[in-house]
Amino acid sequence: MEKLVVLGGGESGVGAAVLGSKKEYEVFLSDQGKLKQKYKNVLLNYGIEWEEGKHSVSRILAADLVVKSPGIPDDAALITQLRADGISVISEIEFASWFTSAKLIGITGSNGKTTVTSMIFHLLKSGGLKASMAGNIGQSFALQVAEKEVDHYVLELSSFQLDGITEFKPHIAVITSITPDHLDRYQMNFDNYVASKMRIAMNQDENDFLIYNADEESVLQALKKHPVKSQLIPMSIHPINGENVLYLNENQLVIKIKNNILDMNISDLNVKGEHNAKNAMASSAVARLLSIRKQTIRESMETFQGVEHRLEKVVKLNKVSYINDSKATNINATYYALGSMKQATVWIVGGVDKGNDYSELMEFVNEKVKAIICLGVDNQKIINAFNNVIDDIYETTSMEEAVFMASKLAEANETVLLSPACASFDLFENYEDRGRQFKEAILKL
Repeated sequence: MEKLVVLGGGESGVGAAVLGSKKEYEVFLSDQGKLKQKYKNVLLNYGIEWEEGKHSVSRILAADLVVKSPGIPDDAALITQLRADGISVISEIEFASWFTSAKLIGITGSNGKTTVTSMIFHLLKSGGLKASMAGNIGQSFALQVAEKEVDHYVLELSSFQLDGITEFKPHIAVITSITPDHLDRYQMNFDNYVASKMRIAMNQDENDFLIYNADEESVLQALKKHPVKSQLIPMSIHPINGENVLYLNENQLVIKIKNNILDMNISDLNVKGEHNAKNAMASSAVARLLSIRKQTIRESMETFQGVEHRLEKVVKLNKVSYINDSKATNINATYYALGSMKQATVWIVGGVDKGNDYSELMEFVNEKVKAIICLGVDNQKIINAFNNVIDDIYETTSMEEAVFMASKLAEANETVLLSPACASFDLFENYEDRGRQFKEAILKL
């Protein structure tokens, strides 16, 4: 019986442990931190051995295979030791892919991947396909493979998950964007991060498809540096030629697959903004590649609601609009958010900085932001970036305090925007927790 060690007892780790036990591995799960009770219950239910608060190194080094949580860096001492001993260390995404014959659709990108994943899932369900959504969203891929069988998996994939693949091969891959993010994990080197993103297509062949953002120079350079074998489908906000192309022509989305055209008016989309036009193009192209009817796609795009914590309109209170963009954990996401503001904005920003360059936001801050409320343990970098252009910069250490202060600063027909441009781990459990606390604090005003 092969020994499987799972490092990390969160959503992906526990899913991998359950799948491993079902596939008759001898499973041991180890987490240096504390396990949540709900995950302990799953492990107990399946009779899986686990430890918390430590790593029993000798036992881990006796593994035949290790599945590592995406949160553990590749250069952690234990991972380096495992690899030096010739033990294979993979991600839960790779492991789960070994045990399903479903068609895989993989979506990655610094921004837009959650929206595109959710859109594609919505389209596939509307088209009557037996599909499920997993990866960086919802229930883990491995747990779903262990507990049910579907024909299509729509997988949101982070660079950390892609770092741990060897044979994983999506039939359709989507790269929504590649802009600096998580540089703290990539030796502050953008090229290393780009290489991770491009791994999504490394095992694809001529029968597979790669949809990519042709308006980003970083993506075009990445394709030159990391050539792929799959059929390329570029998307742009400008008209482009080719057999397989996606573009915006005035107010029309044009989805051209094998010279067959589906067009849609941008005003028919339920989600607004140029970036969502691109998200809709990529998602509709996936649906067309899977032979979903044009009319079904049009109707589905009219009903898609958008994603929680992504430019989510919470409420209008005393003529002030409150918008929750907690999912904006990098500069590029906040760039889109600030760019879409139509009114003077009180901006709540901050958290764990991942190597941000705030100067990229300067044009929108100058033009749209009337006050900045920092919400983080260390806000100095934000203050230094904007104190010459914004007079009103405040520091807070709780969401309730930040929202209360914002409500005092914002006047009628203005907006309070939570778009942190940072990770949330200094003050919150994750970006969802941060977004929920924002909404709860508004209700207390």
